[in-house]
Amino acid sequence: MKTATYNIKGMHCASCAGIIEKTFKKTDGVTSAEVNYGTETAKVSFDESKINAHHLSKKIEPLGYSLSEPKLSAEDMHMSADEHAAHLGLNQSKKEKLDELKDMRTKVLSAIPLTIISIFIMGWDALVQFKYVAPQSLTVSEFFHHLLPLMATYVLFVVGKPYLLGFVRFLRYGKANMDTLIGIGTSVAYLYSFILTAFEEPLRPFINVSQTYYDVTIVVITFIALGKYLEAKSKLRTGEAIEKLLNLQAKTGLVLRDGKEVEVPVAEITHGDVVIVKPGARIPVDGIILEGESFIDEALVTGEPMPTKKRAGDTVVAGMINTTGSFTFRTTKVGSETFLAHIIKMVTEAQGSKAPIQALADKISGVFVPIVLVLSFVTLGLWLLIGTEYLGFAKALSLGLTSFVGILVIACPCALGLATPTAIIVGVGKGAREGILIKDAATLQKLHTVDTVVVDKTGTLTRGKPELVEIKNLSQKSERDIVSILASLENKSEHPLAHAILDYAKEKSIPILPAEQFEILKGKGLRGIVGGTEYFAGNIKLATDFSLPIDRASIEVSTKQGKTPILLMTKKEILGVFMVFDAIKPETVEAVKGLRKLGIQTIMLTGDDKNTAEAIAKEAGIDTVLAEVLPDAKLQKILELQQSGKIVAMAGDGVNDAPALAQADVGIAMATGTDVAIETAGITLLHGDISKLVKAIRLSKLTMRGIKQNLFWAFIYNLVGIPIAAGILYPFFGVLLSPVFAGMAMAFSSVSVVGNSLRLKAIKL
Repeated sequence: MKTATYNIKGMHCASCAGIIEKTFKKTDGVTSAEVNYGTETAKVSFDESKINAHHLSKKIEPLGYSLSEPKLSAEDMHMSADEHAAHLGLNQSKKEKLDELKDMRTKVLSAIPLTIISIFIMGWDALVQFKYVAPQSLTVSEFFHHLLPLMATYVLFVVGKPYLLGFVRFLRYGKANMDTLIGIGTSVAYLYSFILTAFEEPLRPFINVSQTYYDVTIVVITFIALGKYLEAKSKLRTGEAIEKLLNLQAKTGLVLRDGKEVEVPVAEITHGDVVIVKPGARIPVDGIILEGESFIDEALVTGEPMPTKKRAGDTVVAGMINTTGSFTFRTTKVGSETFLAHIIKMVTEAQGSKAPIQALADKISGVFVPIVLVLSFVTLGLWLLIGTEYLGFAKALSLGLTSFVGILVIACPCALGLATPTAIIVGVGKGAREGILIKDAATLQKLHTVDTVVVDKTGTLTRGKPELVEIKNLSQKSERDIVSILASLENKSEHPLAHAILDYAKEKSIPILPAEQFEILKGKGLRGIVGGTEYFAGNIKLATDFSLPIDRASIEVSTKQGKTPILLMTKKEILGVFMVFDAIKPETVEAVKGLRKLGIQTIMLTGDDKNTAEAIAKEAGIDTVLAEVLPDAKLQKILELQQSGKIVAMAGDGVNDAPALAQADVGIAMATGTDVAIETAGITLLHGDISKLVKAIRLSKLTMRGIKQNLFWAFIYNLVGIPIAAGILYPFFGVLLSPVFAGMAMAFSSVSVVGNSLRLKAIKL
């Protein structure tokens, strides 16, 4: 099985996406297909032994579409084809779209003068009816009478060629989309007018031969072509976030090979290579500095505008810029493993995904075009059947054709198809620029309903860089000895508290000994054999298990100050109590205030000491504290909140948070945390900045508001426009919607939806 994302050419509306999706799903070997009109991509899962991308493209080519699998350039080969097919094709597809846009612009500009002439003629005729101006002279009238057919022929067969082809494909394959509606409407108007022109004298006794629709054909096609041009131009702006991320990628890297500096494409840098970075260079892959030091612009990861000093042992990631000195680093992650590649992957996939709210629009779009076709013919029939009796055949036919064309033109479902994906693309892109990575559209939609945020303490609310601030030696050994034993145990632990002990030992040059038979005691601590003796390091629960006497009063004094106790012990005695303090992040208090303003309850869920947790919660302003919770129990706490009717977002950064992150309605990971947490979560906050959680929720609310506004206007255009175009107001007010205004309304609806989505870019979170 293979799952890949491909670019689709030729899509013009939501119905196009529906047609392609249905065609793929009916194809033998395809297990699933998801086509997105907003991004013009298709995500397809299929059996490679039965079908491939070439055959998939052949399936849709007769319908006017084509599938392109982006070819990877030498510069881009370091990225996974399957994971990044959509964004790898960005540069190719953008060039194609720019060429297509240029062609559209040329055709629109050529049609605009003809449209101005047509509108002038239409306006003059209207003013004559109201006796504001005198009728045109016979010479002028005859000139325009012969000029209009020529103009209409050019506009229909050159500018309107895509719509004619849509009509032809409908006749051949029975598949109808927006092009079909426009093609039928303008073709019928043109053919009717042509017949009147060709057989003017024989038809004069029966119908009004002066009532032609050449001007309607010209103006409608021009307005629609202009609308599609403006829509395509606007849609190019929605994908700017991916383009900016792609521009952060280095193309080459300076690698040390056989003692020589060799510049190679990023694709050729492998794990363990030694890379040299000179001033002004962009870091090509992720790694750890070996020698040298420099100030590095790491705004990509930290969000800080000022460069940060980096030295041996520090981590650097792809996309960062070296500002001053030179250094060498050993690669740890290359290609699609890099942090930047992960960001690009998340943004690309999220922008191409569908939000659940789009399901309704997809269902309507799937049946909309056939219903409109039937409705237009029924309307024409009713005008001829009923209108002839009251108005006469000539008048009824004229009004019936006006309604027929008007319905087909105004009913185009473009706005409906653009309503959701354009808002998602812009919302996800804005999130990426704000350091908020959203995994998919469903997560973005769900986030706006969250009423409870559960947060882990260490690394989420606090800095995640605890320090050893107090040592109480209760043994006959020296302080250096008990620190050495504790550091030897913690050396094999990944817990943030372990780093505080190890940093202290290194700072004081205290030896770290080998620990044998090392074991993690879930939710309690560690055990291991150091120097032939079995030792344990952990919390009060672990000491209680061994029935060891504990000075709870003195420990409680420290924990109420927000310090976390680590007890070093054997099964017979407690050797020492170590107090570790992890200060809260500067942004934590404001973040919690922001959540409260949004009406969201905050809960701290931690395995830490209850007093410590409550002290941190009080300082941060957290509503509720659930402390001393074992890793396995975190998942259960989330379940309990959900069962009580809460919509829960869980924010954490550790391996032990992963099950709870997965269970929460929305999982939120700190980018400074573990890979497991990041992979499990639906949202990743770059820079480990908890204040971005508030921005993420606001972004979700703004995006959903934009989607609902778009859907409302998309539906309103059709719900109001179609009945008026059909002539519902004519018996009462003598009002019938001209196809010209129908074309203007249709074009404006698509442009307004894209414009409303783009408006999100300017809103401050």
